[in-house]
Amino acid sequence: MKRVATIILNRNLPEITNALVDQLHRYDGELTDVFVVEAGSDHGQLARDVSWHADWPEARQQGLRYCRGMNFGLSQLWREGKFEQYDAFFLLTNDTEFPQRPVVAPLMAVLDEHPRVGILSPCSERWGEKLLLSEEATKYFWFIHNNALLLRRQFVEAIMDSEQADAMSFLFDGDNFRGYGAESELIAKAYANDWAAAITTKVLASENETHLLTKADLIKTEAYEDNLRLYVAEGRRWMRKKYGFNSRWSMQQYVKGFYDHFFDFHPEYQSYKI
Repeated sequence: MKRVATIILNRNLPEITNALVDQLHRYDGELTDVFVVEAGSDHGQLARDVSWHADWPEARQQGLRYCRGMNFGLSQLWREGKFEQYDAFFLLTNDTEFPQRPVVAPLMAVLDEHPRVGILSPCSERWGEKLLLSEEATKYFWFIHNNALLLRRQFVEAIMDSEQADAMSFLFDGDNFRGYGAESELIAKAYANDWAAAITTKVLASENETHLLTKADLIKTEAYEDNLRLYVAEGRRWMRKKYGFNSRWSMQQYVKGFYDHFFDFHPEYQSYKI
């Protein structure tokens, strides 16, 4: 039985998705099953190995984006009775790029080494966080901005909404359509429930923004600058409505409070604090 379920989001970029699926099968096929969520794709632009197709009218028109797409994939595993067979879930957008080598195996080795880590992110060569990991390959953080997240099943079980297993709920807040602040909310829930969030240089990943810059019309999203503006504006409205925060800084300080308390309860992990 494979330990990890990898969920990849695709919207009208089948060749890119197929290449990522092939790479995971080639280097980590013994460790992970790969599931492809078609997040509102046209029927002529489906990836080769489709697991589930979000093809209802709203999804076809707007897409699912990260929060709704991952909710949909995870809730489908739950509905199909496959959820509990995995130790972890690897959530990827199809523009995630890895070196041509195993990635799931070293990430799971880190997860096994750190029993209180519920969220694990590979680092990027371009991140400033990499400087903090020059001596210790893995540390616990209170902010991670990445579209490649490995989540421990027990952590997901601690915070998921199994009574509303659909694209709008389950793990992420689907009302936060574009996902601004979604990673902070997830990390806050982790530390509030005695789980940590970590970044590791054991695996490096990057996001290929070229696809959004050059293929926005094919993906059926706004141009890069328009999308970024809406990402911030809509996310700030969501943050204010749900939490009463007027800035991302307030949200991050909220998360950091839970982060600091985690080490009060677990001083044995103090060496992993940034």
